[in-house]
Amino acid sequence: MYLSNKKIAIIGLGYVGLPLAVEFGKKYHTVGFDINQARINELKSGTDSTLEVSSDELAASEQLVFSYNVEDLKQANVYIVTVPTPIDAHKQPDLTPLIKASEMLGKVVGKGDIIIYESTVYPGATEEACIPVVEKFSGLTFNQDFFAGYSPERINPGDKAHRVTNILKVTSGSTPEIADVVDQLYQSIIIAGTHKASSIKVAEAAKVIENTQRDVNIALINELSIIFNKLGIDTLEVLEAAGTKWNFLPFRPGLVGGHCIGVDPYYLTHKAQSVGYHPEMILAGRRLNDGMGAYVVAQLIKQMLKKRIQVEGANVLIMGLTFKENCPDLRNTKIVDIVSELKEYNINADITDPWCASEEAEQEYGLHLITPEKNKYDAIILAVAHDEFKALGVENIRKLGKENHVLYDLKYLLPKEHVDMRL
Repeated sequence: MYLSNKKIAIIGLGYVGLPLAVEFGKKYHTVGFDINQARINELKSGTDSTLEVSSDELAASEQLVFSYNVEDLKQANVYIVTVPTPIDAHKQPDLTPLIKASEMLGKVVGKGDIIIYESTVYPGATEEACIPVVEKFSGLTFNQDFFAGYSPERINPGDKAHRVTNILKVTSGSTPEIADVVDQLYQSIIIAGTHKASSIKVAEAAKVIENTQRDVNIALINELSIIFNKLGIDTLEVLEAAGTKWNFLPFRPGLVGGHCIGVDPYYLTHKAQSVGYHPEMILAGRRLNDGMGAYVVAQLIKQMLKKRIQVEGANVLIMGLTFKENCPDLRNTKIVDIVSELKEYNINADITDPWCASEEAEQEYGLHLITPEKNKYDAIILAVAHDEFKALGVENIRKLGKENHVLYDLKYLLPKEHVDMRL
């Protein structure tokens, strides 16, 4: 197979799929496919609600077309799957979107075609869970009639410095020859270059530990924050002092949400348990990070009581709902844990966020976003470090509170002397 003959289909046009489709569309005939008709219509109009790609960038991808029609996929010979891989209510991997995509591809894949998966999975999932589905629905034989690759996504939503083309890409293929083809394909658009893994399983494992490592590190810092709080020591000051050593890792405490860090470790622990190993450290980190919402509310209530503020029926303003700053992504945001915990104490929680639409918050979590009123709140939680909140400044933020209120800064947005509490 020669790259000049490649016709690409990207399956799933979210935070991962769309930037990839735009880059491939500059060099190859590319179909950007999504089952969400509204998403396709939006992109055809030149708008991306995720804000990952500008209208100019969409227009510059001259060979990219958008479709929700499965028939349009038949013209491709390379399929790249970028659908979500969430966890279920029991914190087990939910491969439903991946399996559905594989079923669909089984109906369109042809002889000699390559299916490349980018979605985060546990080691072995591509060849054990996805490929048999493609075989079943296509009637074709794996590594004889069609082939596979795995190249884990490394998108960082909202990050305009680290984008798909300047993040080094791990690649792999189901045979040595296909591994070369997959690697060359990505090399043709990835400026930062590629790293060809020895197998699909190695590439899968590399992806899942990237965020597991971050999760465990943040859990350590969260635990240190809890300890320092009990000792009456400011966590940020400790971290800044320790950070003067060249090899100290600059992690910060906080809520661990999003589609990756709070989810990926469960894929690895699921696979580990399936082979008879109970992962101690990874699950301990997950438990600690998942408990931070409850910890934040407990600390807030203690401070409110110290200020003799009535807790039951109090009004609390939460500034920020998205899972990270300057990004509209609401996936797996841990701010909802704070909201749920406040409700347990019969506290009224108002939420404001300039980065996400109230309709999406309502649809995803049943939450209504508001424009905050002055002099209304018994407590204010700075939960997400949006630039808009920084620009407000401490005086304008304080004006939203009553004369006696608590200002709790989870993100170190404001100087220590201007807030009542920091995480």
